Amino acid sequence: MSQNTYDDNNIFAKMLNGDIPYHKVYEDDKTLAFMDIMPQAKGHVLVIPKQKAVDLAGLEPEYAAAVLMTAKKVMAAQRQVFAREGVIQMQLNGSEAGQTVFHYHIHLIPSSIHELGRHAAVQADNVELADIAQQLAKKIIE
Repeated sequence: MSQNTYDDNNIFAKMLNGDIPYHKVYEDDKTLAFMDIMPQAKGHVLVIPKQKAVDLAGLEPEYAAAVLMTAKKVMAAQRQVFAREGVIQMQLNGSEAGQTVFHYHIHLIPSSIHELGRHAAVQADNVELADIAQQLAKKIIE
């Protein structure tokens, strides 16, 4: 089953509206990067556009470019904070591909594909997420 219509009540829309809290890593006029509360590895960050798009097919080019530029900044910070080169960049389009939140997003996971935890299986410690978000935010260069 695919979700083609944007739902203004999805969790990322609520975050963008300020309706629910999150651990921000980075924000600019077109994107938001924050800690995944159900991480597949320590330091798992999500990058979303501030555009209502279900998946890549609905994303405007300027927002797609902005998401990738934010992803580059976050990856550079992850490499410094976690002292590792390998960062998985993953993007899922549609429920058949494993997408569970129907607002376009990229996963940035400082891990190896062979060590990756299960998607949305375990909720992380809130204090640890806040600490990692601060560490990453300090390393991001504009």
